[in-house]
Amino acid sequence: MEIVKNIVWHSATITKDDRHRMNGHKSAILWYTGLSGAGKSTLANKVEEKLFERGYHTYVLDGDNIRMGLNKGLGFDADSRKENIRRIGEVAKLFVDAGVIVSTAFVSPYIEDRDMVRQLVKDGEFIEIFVAASLEVCEGRDTKGLYKKARAGEIKNFTGISDPYEAPVHPELTVDTGSQTLDESAQVVLNYLEEKGYIEKA
Repeated sequence: MEIVKNIVWHSATITKDDRHRMNGHKSAILWYTGLSGAGKSTLANKVEEKLFERGYHTYVLDGDNIRMGLNKGLGFDADSRKENIRRIGEVAKLFVDAGVIVSTAFVSPYIEDRDMVRQLVKDGEFIEIFVAASLEVCEGRDTKGLYKKARAGEIKNFTGISDPYEAPVHPELTVDTGSQTLDESAQVVLNYLEEKGYIEKA
């Protein structure tokens, strides 16, 4: 990779703290990780819906959506996955600087890659949410038909089948979407945000 020289960081007049005061809440990355079909995107969108209804500034960065634009052309081998997460981590950091509660819904199977994103922001600004539905539950749902294709050998590097998934060791939050309703799972996330002071209690 070419090293770019003669670049100097330009500090903005309006700071992140200024945006926090204007928005009335802290900003953070809600990093949803888990197997395909665990319900990451569904949960992220439900939490955003509830935050939006309460007047909070939020945005969801969805794995499939990002691969249609910013990360178009990246594959699913380990190096491509790392670059996928690196890019989305940098984008999520910008949202944090903008004072937004940003949710990211990515399989992000490797601990090392998730920790790389954690290190991009300050302590307390990265909230790892393990969407802990089991492989059996996810494969039983198979909402996109991907597990069937993976089992048939039509999809290579598929997490949980032909590629590993490294579950978080110490996530800030674990949500079992296999045993809870969507509203119950969303409430777990909201309760955490309230208890830790990211948002006000309802």
